[in-house]
Amino acid sequence: MKKAAIALLVACICSAPAAFAQGPDAPGGGNGVQRRVALLAERLSLTSAQQTEITAILNSADANSSTSRASMKAAHDSLNAAAQAGDPAAMEQAATTIGSLTAQSTLARAKTDAAIYKLLTPDQRTKYSQMQQDMGRGGPRGRGGRGGDEGGGAGGPGDPGPGL
Repeated sequence: MKKAAIALLVACICSAPAAFAQGPDAPGGGNGVQRRVALLAERLSLTSAQQTEITAILNSADANSSTSRASMKAAHDSLNAAAQAGDPAAMEQAATTIGSLTAQSTLARAKTDAAIYKLLTPDQRTKYSQMQQDMGRGGPRGRGGRGGDEGGGAGGPGDPGPGL
């Protein structure tokens, strides 16, 4: 059990820099919302009213995710410090915090997808669901996307990456 926990800890520590190294085109970056809305507009034939509402939904989600990313970074920093100090209790606490923040983030993404889904026509909903399946999600924010993370990583050409 301890070996599994240590392996998980090392994996978290090693993956943390990549998780937080987002450029301006990443989901939390400058034009991420506009790119996502443009992609949805193109693939789903959104009306201008739908585009406006989806832009507001995604802007709100981005603002909330900025706080979550900061909290996640702090939790990973705590985990790293605890690992370097060899403090199992602090490692467990940090890992628990990371798990809780991950659950909150997953729920927030699912709520964002649900809000978008409500705005779509039945035909658009079918296309939206297919887009998610094509990205390996199997549904709104399901696990198993490219790269194995909860939101799916950037894939082939035209793939919007996480935060669709």
